[in-house]
Amino acid sequence: MVEREQSLAQIEKLVSSHVLHGSESLCKLLRYLAKHALDHPGTPIKEYQIATEVFGRSDDFDPQLDSMVRVQAGRLRGKLAEYYSANGADDTVIVDLPKGTYVVAFHYRPNATKPHLSNAEPIPPAVSAPGGGRKWVAAIFSLGFLLGLAALTIFGLLWSRNSAQAGLARETEVAPAAFRVFWNGFVSGQEPWVIFSNAAFVGRPETGMRYYDSTRDKGSFILDHYTGVGEVLAVHELDRVFGLLHRQIRLKRGNLFSLDDAKNNNLIFVGSPFENLTLLEIPGTQEFIFRRMTSGSRKDEEAIVNIHPQPGEAKEYLPSPRNASLTEDYAVIGLVRGINPSQAVLILAGTTTIGTQAAVEYVCRQSSVEELLLRLPVSQTGQLKLFEAVIRVKVTRGVPVGTELVALRSGTS
Repeated sequence: MVEREQSLAQIEKLVSSHVLHGSESLCKLLRYLAKHALDHPGTPIKEYQIATEVFGRSDDFDPQLDSMVRVQAGRLRGKLAEYYSANGADDTVIVDLPKGTYVVAFHYRPNATKPHLSNAEPIPPAVSAPGGGRKWVAAIFSLGFLLGLAALTIFGLLWSRNSAQAGLARETEVAPAAFRVFWNGFVSGQEPWVIFSNAAFVGRPETGMRYYDSTRDKGSFILDHYTGVGEVLAVHELDRVFGLLHRQIRLKRGNLFSLDDAKNNNLIFVGSPFENLTLLEIPGTQEFIFRRMTSGSRKDEEAIVNIHPQPGEAKEYLPSPRNASLTEDYAVIGLVRGINPSQAVLILAGTTTIGTQAAVEYVCRQSSVEELLLRLPVSQTGQLKLFEAVIRVKVTRGVPVGTELVALRSGTS
């Protein structure tokens, strides 16, 4: 009971700290995970349970489509590390959320006094023999040194073994057959370049930023080192898939991309031409084009234009209006011919950063890749032919939670 009270007191201390102050969602998550760990020691907890009971997600929540719980847990781990590296450096109780789990762990700092029951028998002080103090001190010091050395050795062996096992698991993990077909053109040669968008902004983060407008911002100081949250999560997904395929990717932000890169490498573009301006300089999609609306109630808003609409297809695909919450977006997925015909070029781009994230997740999820391959021509050698597609993205609280293929064009080469 005493340990439980100390653990709960430590949770409240964390919640009241400046590190978590103002982050209501993280405080709520920490309290929930801590209570679960104390009430049900060693019992795992599922993402679905956290999403519905902590964050109020609906009963149809799917952790494969919505990464919100993983993102929040990662933020909480970072906050805990920040706290214990500063204000909490001397705290008796250490609260930890190990990676790969949602089970909170409580540890006592080494040399800290562990709580005991009030009626426990006190330990009488040892009586030392006259003149023997120094010998005892030397003996204890030597024993402590040897124990420490042994502990370090054991830790090193365990770490090496676990690292080797983890590496072996990654090496032996087999990528789904659909991934090997879809990504064949990007794993058969050199490491592909992933070009992520970083649009030009004016202003300052602390006072407000907006997209650079050449007509009114000429001569203004430009910030070009920001990108959207969707692009960040998208790169993580691509890295995961290429890890399954035992390949690596190389990253480059759009502002530093050159035409020489386009000629000599397989390319994956993450982000639309509205932000990934490099796409304006190379051959892109031909059937589904990013344009700004020139008239009507949605004038100047970004859209995907359907050049040759088929029966039942829309002429333009627009996200939720700018003055409303984002609940719907659209994205293009296109395997197109590049400057160098021998190189593969894949475009993954939404009209917003959330749509871009959804496009990447679509081609990094086994079920959707399998669905796409059923509708695409593949050569007898297993080479995927050129294609362009549009997906509709359902968005909830800034997270893509569902996708639907709404238009598709496939080439012959």
